[in-house]
Amino acid sequence: MTTRLDSKTGLPDPIGLYHPNREKDSCGVGFVAHVKGQASHQIMLDAYKVNSRMDHRGGCGFEENTGDGAGILTAIPQAFFKEIASKLD
Repeated sequence: MTTRLDSKTGLPDPIGLYHPNREKDSCGVGFVAHVKGQASHQIMLDAYKVNSRMDHRGGCGFEENTGDGAGILTAIPQAFFKEIASKLD
């Protein structure tokens, strides 16, 4: 059986007792990694997708001018970070 996903929401189509209108957010975390520890750009894209789908954790807090700390935690190699940072004003 193939599950189709809505192109806008990424949620599965209604089937059986499941209906996407009953979806709701619950506080939690998303964890994205390669089982063998291999780094890839796809992991970052997947982590971004996970983070952006948690609307209530999307970087905005109760106050209009503060965030809630939502984001992506990653290990950036120091040499790469220095190279990129040196190009900033």
